[in-house]
Amino acid sequence: MTQKSIHHALYKKNPDFELRGGEVKRIEAFSDAVFAFAVTLLIVSLEVPKSFPELMITIRGFLVFGISFVLLMTIWYEQNMFFRRYGLDDIQTIILNVILIFLVLFYVYPLKFLFTIMFQDMIYGPGKSPFVIVDKDQVGLMLAYGLGYILIYLLFSLMYFHALKNKKQLQLNEVEIFITKSHLYKYLIFVIIGVIVVVTSQIIPYRHAATAGCVFFIIGPVLTVYHSIRGKRKRLLIEKLASDKDGIIDHP
Repeated sequence: MTQKSIHHALYKKNPDFELRGGEVKRIEAFSDAVFAFAVTLLIVSLEVPKSFPELMITIRGFLVFGISFVLLMTIWYEQNMFFRRYGLDDIQTIILNVILIFLVLFYVYPLKFLFTIMFQDMIYGPGKSPFVIVDKDQVGLMLAYGLGYILIYLLFSLMYFHALKNKKQLQLNEVEIFITKSHLYKYLIFVIIGVIVVVTSQIIPYRHAATAGCVFFIIGPVLTVYHSIRGKRKRLLIEKLASDKDGIIDHP
């Protein structure tokens, strides 16, 4: 697809928001390259299997790659949509984005390690995994993963807060300001959930620290309720603005 057709497709999915980032900027091109490199790091350690059992281990290991790949692409999509919506390339945006992609690179191996540990018996067979983690290590693993999660979505929050501060420069209308705030609040919810995971992993018995990750499962229900509430408020705002506009036209 051409850049114009991609922009048109995104506009159809975002009819209430004028996409101000029509052209891909250098910082975005650099970010795409970093994300591509991060995906490469997920599979670079895979070697050509030397036997059928090794082949089966490799095939089962692609589940871990798939989960990690989806999580990375989710972050990439959120970052891409930010630039499509606002087209910002000022120094503060660049600094926040550079820190974001640095964290993405830094947490590739912890991400892969975490999900490999979770599915090690399925991949290697019970008791045959080459990965070793004792009960006390679970605390450190959940702390490392939780902090990375918190920092990444805190950066997204700061990026949207920065866009909100520049609403006059960007000429955001009331609906676009509402949408910007909705994304800001959404990422703050992610941050709060990450904090709950980290705190929980540190206060429960260390042999059960990994179970703190189950808190992440509340993201789906929480976001469903949140999007329902914010979606209803957005529709009411659009109807109010349309009504006010009609009133001005009918009663000059």
